[in-house]
Amino acid sequence: MLDAALLNMRDNGRISACGMISQYNLEELEGVHFLVKMITKRLTMKGFLVGDYFNLYPKFLEVIMPYIKNGKITYLEDKTEGIENAPAALVGLFTGKNVGKQLVVLADE
Repeated sequence: MLDAALLNMRDNGRISACGMISQYNLEELEGVHFLVKMITKRLTMKGFLVGDYFNLYPKFLEVIMPYIKNGKITYLEDKTEGIENAPAALVGLFTGKNVGKQLVVLADE
């Protein structure tokens, strides 16, 4: 995906990088082929961790919750029924079988 992004970046663009789940279990990490675009397009790339922004979470909830409650922002949940199916649901995360947030339903409310 980074290769595709590099080819389509504007000059002086910025790339934020967080998470590389597609790389976690590979025996041989995949490389980037168009890294030269970082130079020719004068790009900036910076990694971050979600923990860097935990202090902003209360403000995020304050801003986002009205949009969710009014239906202006929606989200997808991929539900798997039963603890016995949890391992397959986890494997699905790493193979692209789920869409949205993966949930394992243990009991009806």
